[in-house]
Amino acid sequence: MAFTAKDVAALRERTNVGMMDCKKALQEADGDMDKAVEILREKGLASAAKKAGRIAAEGTIGVYTDANASALVELNCETDFVGNNPDFKALANQIAKTVVEKRPADLDALNAAIIADGTVSVADAIQELFLKIRENLKLRRFALVDGTSVSYIHGGGSVGVLVSFDTDATDNADFIAMGKNIAMQVAAMSPEYLKEEDISAAELENMKKITVESALNKPESLPKPILMSVVAKTIEAGKWDQKDIDAYEEQKKSQYLFNFLSKEAVAALAETAVAGKDEYTANPIFGKVVDGRINKQLKEICLLDQPFVRTDIFDGTVGGYIANVAKALGTDIKITGFTRFAKGEGIEKKSDDFAAEVASMVK
Repeated sequence: MAFTAKDVAALRERTNVGMMDCKKALQEADGDMDKAVEILREKGLASAAKKAGRIAAEGTIGVYTDANASALVELNCETDFVGNNPDFKALANQIAKTVVEKRPADLDALNAAIIADGTVSVADAIQELFLKIRENLKLRRFALVDGTSVSYIHGGGSVGVLVSFDTDATDNADFIAMGKNIAMQVAAMSPEYLKEEDISAAELENMKKITVESALNKPESLPKPILMSVVAKTIEAGKWDQKDIDAYEEQKKSQYLFNFLSKEAVAALAETAVAGKDEYTANPIFGKVVDGRINKQLKEICLLDQPFVRTDIFDGTVGGYIANVAKALGTDIKITGFTRFAKGEGIEKKSDDFAAEVASMVK
C-alpha cells in the first residue's frame, strides 16, 4: 500500500515521533497507519527496555487538587532538560489528577489505570512520551491526601508540598494564603515530623544517644566544669605533652582555648570523656546541656515548633502563626499533616569525570 508525505506528517502528528522514524514505520507497515503506530510503539518499548538501566534522577513533581482530595507524583527522567519540558510537566500533573480520580492502591495499579482525560493507561501515556523524548522515564511515587489541602510547587517542579488542614475556612483567601506560606516553609525547611508527639519513644531515645555521643566526642562543646575534669584526668594519665599542658594553663580562660591545643591533645580529651561516659552523663550539668541540644533539634525537625521563616508577617513558631491566623478569622484551624517530595531524593546520581573521559579517548 502506497503512502504519501501527508501520511508521514499525519503519523507524526498522531505519535509525536520523528519524521524519519514515521517514514520507516509506514514502509514496514506497507502504508497501514494503525500498523505503523503499533510498530512505533513496539520499537519504543524495545528502546525503552535498553535505556531502563540508565539513572533517572531528574524530573518533576506533579500536583492536582480538587474539592475533596489532592495528590503529588514524582515523574523522573535522565536530564534536567527533559525535566523542564512542558509536555513532561503536563504529563506529571495529568498523572496526579489520575491519582485523585482513580485512587490507586500502589504504583502498579496507577500504571494500569486509564489516565485522566485520556484513553490509554498511565504506563502507555509514559511510553508515548518516551517515543518523543527518548529518555528513560520512570513514575517513582505518589501521595494521595483526602480533605482540605494547600499545595506548593517550588523551582518549577524540583520540590512539591501538600499541607492538609481541618477547618471550615477552606475558601477563605487569608486561610489559603496561610496554607501556601506553611507549604513554602515545609519546602524550605524540610521538617521530618508535624509535632514532637509524632516521634516514637525509640526515636527520641536514639536521638538522645547520638547527642550524648556527639558531646563526648567533641570536648570543646562540653560544659566548663566537666571539661576541666576531663582535662585533669587526661593530664594525670600522661596523655598530653608539656607543650599542650603549657598552652592549656595559659589559655584555659580563653574562649579560643582549642585553637592552641594540638589535634592529638583534643583527641586524647575525647578518649577520656568517652571512657568516663557513665560519670559525666550522671552529672546534672551534662544532662541540662543534652536536653538543651535535643530541644533545639526538635525545633528544627518538628514543623509546628519551627521558627516561622516569614518574619515579615509573623514573628514566632509555625504553630503560633496558625493560631494567630485562626484567631483573626474567628475560626478553628488545625494542621493535620504534610507531604514533601523532592525530585531525585535518595537516588544515587551518576558522577561523570569529564577530564578522565577525555584522557581515555586520547590514549
